Amino acid sequence: MLDTTDSRILQLLQANAMMTAQELGAALHLSASQAARRRQRLEAEGFVTGYAARIDPTRVGLAVQAFVQVQFARHDPDLARSFATLIATLPEVISAWTLTGEADYLLRVWCADLPGLNRLIHERVLPHPAVARVQSQIVMDQLKADAPLPIRG
Repeated sequence: MLDTTDSRILQLLQANAMMTAQELGAALHLSASQAARRRQRLEAEGFVTGYAARIDPTRVGLAVQAFVQVQFARHDPDLARSFATLIATLPEVISAWTLTGEADYLLRVWCADLPGLNRLIHERVLPHPAVARVQSQIVMDQLKADAPLPIRG
């Protein structure tokens, strides 16, 4: 169970994962060592699964973000595993979900340009033997950036 202080630590780390123990302690009215111990416990218990930098896609040459829905022709476990392996090898696919409803998978992708998106879909995803249909939606604008989880505490 998370207490209020643990919840607040998680909220603060989502806002700035680079906070030092001193900064965490000051924000929580704890000593730096207490804040560090609590942070380490949350990491050890799997509440914090990692830390990452957020990179500006345009600064690294990525101009096209899209969501790609994939519908399977048939639901064979071996083909599903093979498709998951394929998706894991594609650096353009930054996240993927299995879904209920018409589409079986939803892929979030970043490509340098529209020809790159076209190649990804037509040369990598569509040729997979399980894939029956692909539908893509190109992101025009992102109204809300990936936000922190709504942790209550």
